[in-house]
Amino acid sequence: MNKNYLDNINSPDDLKKLNVPELALLAREIREYMINVISKTGGHLAPSLGTVELTLALHYVFNAPCDKIIWDVGHQSYTHKIITGRKDLFHTIRQYKGISGFPRIDESKYDTFGVGHASTSISAALGYIYGRDLNGENYHVVAVIGDGALTGGEAFEGLNNAGASKKDIIVIINDNEMSISRNVGAMASYLAEILTSPSFNKAKTTIWNLTGKLSTFGERIRYAVSQVDQSLKAVVVPGLLFERLGFRYVGPIDGHNLAKMIKIFQNIKKYKGPQIVHLLTKKGKGYKFAEKDACKYHGIGSFEMDTGNSISSSGKSYSKVLGSTLTMFAETNPKIVAITAAMSVGTGLNIFEKKYPDRFFDVGIAEQHAVTFSASLALQGFIPVVAIYSTFLQRAYDQIIHDVALQNLPVVFAIDRAGIVGEDGPTHHGTMDLSYLRAVPNMVIMSPKDEAEFQDMLWTAVNYRKGPVAIRYPRGAGTGNIKEDGFEILEIGRGEILEKGEDAIVIALGRMVGVALKANKLLKDKGISTTVVNARFVKPLDEKLILDLVRKNKKIFTIEENVLYGGFGSAVAELFVDRNISNIKMTRFGIKDKFITHGKVSILLKEVGLDSEKIAELIYKKITNEEYSEKSIQEITI
Repeated sequence: MNKNYLDNINSPDDLKKLNVPELALLAREIREYMINVISKTGGHLAPSLGTVELTLALHYVFNAPCDKIIWDVGHQSYTHKIITGRKDLFHTIRQYKGISGFPRIDESKYDTFGVGHASTSISAALGYIYGRDLNGENYHVVAVIGDGALTGGEAFEGLNNAGASKKDIIVIINDNEMSISRNVGAMASYLAEILTSPSFNKAKTTIWNLTGKLSTFGERIRYAVSQVDQSLKAVVVPGLLFERLGFRYVGPIDGHNLAKMIKIFQNIKKYKGPQIVHLLTKKGKGYKFAEKDACKYHGIGSFEMDTGNSISSSGKSYSKVLGSTLTMFAETNPKIVAITAAMSVGTGLNIFEKKYPDRFFDVGIAEQHAVTFSASLALQGFIPVVAIYSTFLQRAYDQIIHDVALQNLPVVFAIDRAGIVGEDGPTHHGTMDLSYLRAVPNMVIMSPKDEAEFQDMLWTAVNYRKGPVAIRYPRGAGTGNIKEDGFEILEIGRGEILEKGEDAIVIALGRMVGVALKANKLLKDKGISTTVVNARFVKPLDEKLILDLVRKNKKIFTIEENVLYGGFGSAVAELFVDRNISNIKMTRFGIKDKFITHGKVSILLKEVGLDSEKIAELIYKKITNEEYSEKSIQEITI
């Protein structure tokens, strides 16, 4: 009868009761469990399938949570979650009120540092190390970086500082062909074992100390020994860079060989100073469909385990609309180029890449570089369309201001995943872009009510040569209203009235336009009618339209899928203050001053009060002067 090892694993201490062959069987069970769960919930399957043995080896050798294991691009950490007391909750991953898909310090004592983005682990680890030493404590700190995170600038800033510090830090590079070129072979693996073996290092130290007491002859021996050491390391080419940065480099090592990793980790934890261990792993390991197409299974929705086929959602996503529409525009305009930061499939630009590979640029997880790179292209007469998720664009804020807006360059920012994105949670919700972009001079900001309007906005943006333009749009599909031709150039700063009513004015933006129309329908059933406005533009506002409307009706509501501070509603309120418009009764619907949890978009919108039923209820009570208590809105009397 086969033993089920996973049933008995409730903490890392339970791993230490197993031998290496048993750990290998446990790894197989974890993969089966992970595939089964993620096929139902969706999630970052391929990255975590590639780190099963790595995670087991780390927890086998190190003593977490006393020793600190800090994950980068936290979607690699599913095995870590399973073996650190969350096995029985794993089926709730990324679900509303379930466990997060990323490490969170408020979820487990084993989650040393919260992460949902990339390139942060080395900086975080070095902070822990200095804190450890200042507190007079004694524990190991391990940073696990990979899955493209070494293309991010902060990773190299951390490496530079850590190498110069001479502190005891261990950096594990999970190289799944996303960051460092593969260097495989028995010789490389054998050399890694030699370079960390106690006997080799003891012999080297003994020779070094002994020859130091000799005269010129001793110096010659030292030189010969150092040349042998350098020759060995030179065989392993990636090590040269890290050695120059002040790290002792070990690798490459097979990241699925438990015995070898355990031996290397046991050796390297004994040494002082900055250490790097370079592991080679297979993204999607153990699931043939994910191994074949790791990009598809990097972050995937629910799927059929037996076939690997996605359980398709209805509608064509905004991302795919971007890719297909921009490709269409590029047929007649050779100056259009597309840039993304390691998200070619996620942004839909893989469609563009396939047809125009020479005009497509994926710069890796390097949003700052992407923006400055695009600014330079704009200076040469190109029309750069930079497609980046809202939450990731935050990393390039300085470049947006300094390199694009200050020089008033015509760069188009296609801001994907704006608003609430769902199961990935607070690290990925794009709820701040309106606020941080509104403050930037020369920036035009717009948001479409549906896909057809998105296409018109994109057409407007690539033809607008007066400065930077940002178009923000949600994750997933919209109404399904998609154009094949007949694209229009919109008048900059012009909104539209969709429905006319007598009792109040409702100005909505982006996805919230559809919510406002549904709310208005519910209000009509109660004898209330509102004028519904599709704002289209956040900057510049359609001041004339808004001011004309409030002359007739002083009750106004704004709805946005953004934080209330500094967002669209703030822009409207500022207009009234600046124009000395008084007696306005204004209510702003949006996201209050808090981070939003993970879960289905529909559930989260309801939680923050941005569903049509809640909005209709509150508008009705406001108009009829009924008493109510609601924390998801902000009222202003001007």
